[in-house]
Amino acid sequence: MIKKSLIAFAILFLTVSCENNLDGEGGSEVTVDENPSSFKEIGSLTIGGTGAAEISAYDETTKKLFTVNNSSTNKIDVIDLSDPTKPTLITSIDLVRFSGAANSVTTFKGKLAVALESTLNKQDAGKVIVFETSNYAVVKEIIVGALPDMITYSHDGKYILTANEGEPSDDYSKDPDGSVSIIDIASDYTATTLNFASFSSQLASLKTKGFRIASPTNNFAADIEPEYITVSADSKTAWVTLQENNGIAKIDLASKKITDLFPLGYKDYSLAENAIDISDKDGVIAFTPWKLKGMYQPDAISNFSVNNVQYLVTANEGDAREYAAFTDVKRISSSSVVLDPTIFPNAAALKVETSMGRLNINTKMGDTDGDGDFDELVGFGARSFSIWNGATGQLVFDSKNDLDKKANEFGVYDDTRSDDKGVEPEAVYTAKIGSQQILFVGLERADALMIYDISTPTAPTHLQTLKTGDAPEGVLYIPADKSPTKRSLVVVSSEGDGSVKIYQPELK
Repeated sequence: MIKKSLIAFAILFLTVSCENNLDGEGGSEVTVDENPSSFKEIGSLTIGGTGAAEISAYDETTKKLFTVNNSSTNKIDVIDLSDPTKPTLITSIDLVRFSGAANSVTTFKGKLAVALESTLNKQDAGKVIVFETSNYAVVKEIIVGALPDMITYSHDGKYILTANEGEPSDDYSKDPDGSVSIIDIASDYTATTLNFASFSSQLASLKTKGFRIASPTNNFAADIEPEYITVSADSKTAWVTLQENNGIAKIDLASKKITDLFPLGYKDYSLAENAIDISDKDGVIAFTPWKLKGMYQPDAISNFSVNNVQYLVTANEGDAREYAAFTDVKRISSSSVVLDPTIFPNAAALKVETSMGRLNINTKMGDTDGDGDFDELVGFGARSFSIWNGATGQLVFDSKNDLDKKANEFGVYDDTRSDDKGVEPEAVYTAKIGSQQILFVGLERADALMIYDISTPTAPTHLQTLKTGDAPEGVLYIPADKSPTKRSLVVVSSEGDGSVKIYQPELK
């Protein structure tokens, strides 16, 4: 009887320990008794200089890490991660032969997919090249939209998706449509490329809610610039950040249709909770409220669910347009930035460099009455991460000024970036660790990774701050069931110094 009871208990224990959880970006995970507040760096590898380590993807079948390296020639560096404490560069996959530069990589069960923009003409159609992870043989070459900036597999492996930014040429003589390509693997890698032209009739309504369209041509479809994609755990829905447009698009993968555009509105920096340091010339780090709005303009996006409600998390980096034929950014101190004297009676004092003068604002917004001066000031980015409802696009939570303040407390806040987006949140990744829903946030200008518990989406809790390489670009979570050590790992790729760092939490 005792022996049978022990066997039954062992079966139950193994069942619970190996139970999969499909919430969040990390996919299915083995339950491991780890402490998500205790990540430590366990391995590091430098693969080059600036631009050498942008985005990484891990293949569990070969225990290899594939990292974009555009520091010299266009290539993907292949790193042996079988021992994460000693990551080793094995070889590189040459991309020059494809006339393309890699922007992003993704893997699924022995296949590596690489997104390449054209090096012949950036406005030409881009490509996706699929390789075998075992021997790097080419499986398929697929044409997608112009400038594929990010690529990802759906969790079920049926689709490869690319966010095609479609940036214009410097003189705007060529401005391809921003688009999203959905590659159907079962249909011999057939690509369906979606643009946003069908939403152009909604422009007036979208603009009132903070959606941004502005260019010499004001061509709606061409002015949309997709940046980053996240796919729901059931592989039915994708969400795409439209960074320059201050919006998020929602896509139904079964029908291959864009179903919604979510304008993200503005952040109010006049509130004490949103106080920021906006001068790099005042000699101090002082968080102060200002009569200023900020577009969220997210870069990376991830998703998770709690109690069957789908949530999105965004890294609100911000981005301006600066081309020879069109520029929408100037400092408040510029003589061409005239502040409305009624709304800003202290305009002269505000334009001083130690006050608001150094801040970059959007010059195509803010003249609400059309008289040629600025009635409101709108900046780029929100210096935060935000949580949104995935069904409605409504804001659930914003981290306010917590990233800047925590970075300052940790000693990594860069005051020389105060006038230009602060710590500059670049990357986000969500994962389930034990019973906790965890968020990783990469801060490009603070060279740091912050970790939050977002199990209660309306009230995230900061857990830890870690030092990274210079200018972290990519944050990748490897769940325990896919990890070479059967322990959770976080990989941070930093394009400033070409470093790849691996972090692991302690056991409870």
